Amino acid sequence: MAQSGRPLSPHLGIYRWQVQMVTSILHRATGIALAAGTLMVLWGLTALASGPDAWSCFTGFAGSIFGLILLLGWTWALMFHLCNGIRHLLQDTGMGYEIPQFVRSSWLAVIVSLLLTVAIWAYLMAGGVL
Repeated sequence: MAQSGRPLSPHLGIYRWQVQMVTSILHRATGIALAAGTLMVLWGLTALASGPDAWSCFTGFAGSIFGLILLLGWTWALMFHLCNGIRHLLQDTGMGYEIPQFVRSSWLAVIVSLLLTVAIWAYLMAGGVL
C-alpha cells in the first residue's frame, strides 16, 4: 500500500478551529464544571441547615475573590449549558443543520449565555446580595 503522507485518523492538529467545534467541547466541559460546582451548592445547603457557624464559614468563602470567581464561572457554565442544550434540542427536531444556521446558533449560544450571566449578576448586585 502506498504511503499518502496523510494521517490515518485526523486530529485537532489537522482541523481548523471552528465555533461549532469549540461549542461542542465547551458543552462537555461545562457539564463537568456543573457537576463539580454542584458540590459548592451542596456545601451551601448543608451549611444553611447546620447552623449559623457553618453558614458563616460558607458565606465567608463564597464572598471571597476566589469564591466569587467560582460562582461566576458556575453561573456562566449553567447558562451556556442551558443555551447550548436548547440548541441541541432544536437540532434533534431536524432544525438548523445547514452550515450557516449551525454557525449562527453556535455563536448565539455563546452570546446569549454571556448576556444571561451578566444579567443574573447585575440583578444580584443591584439587590445587594453580592
